[in-house]
Amino acid sequence: MSDELTLLAEAGAAAVVAAMATDLWQGTRDGVLGLFRRDAPDSAAPVGARLDEGAALVRSSAAPDDVRRALAGIWSRELHELLRRAPACRVPLARLAAEVDGAFASGRAAVVLEQNNTARDSGTVFAVQHGDIHTTRGAGGATRRGADDGPQ
Repeated sequence: MSDELTLLAEAGAAAVVAAMATDLWQGTRDGVLGLFRRDAPDSAAPVGARLDEGAALVRSSAAPDDVRRALAGIWSRELHELLRRAPACRVPLARLAAEVDGAFASGRAAVVLEQNNTARDSGTVFAVQHGDIHTTRGAGGATRRGADDGPQ
């Protein structure tokens, strides 16, 4: 039975961290919180805080996949302990993992990218999220922008 719990906890953790920083995150987060509420109703706030911290790390990281790998181990242990304490959570966790996996497999999941750019003290910001941007100064100091690929 322990191998079964371990595999389910790992699948659940993989789904949770994969959903971080995607449009699946809120539903996945709510599903995980629901599982922990079944076990201990008072545990939702600290679990929610840990989930939000992990999602923030993924969003802000230059290497989000590395952060996801690290978080997967943590959430695998958390979910394994939950399943050990509350066996009734097995089916809902398996369903949640299957839903997230299905959304990624069908292309329904989209990564949510955030970008905040601020120019101060007569500064100028040229930003692009997907691709490269090249700037040059033309005659009279005018700036020309051009993105090689993606929106500006």
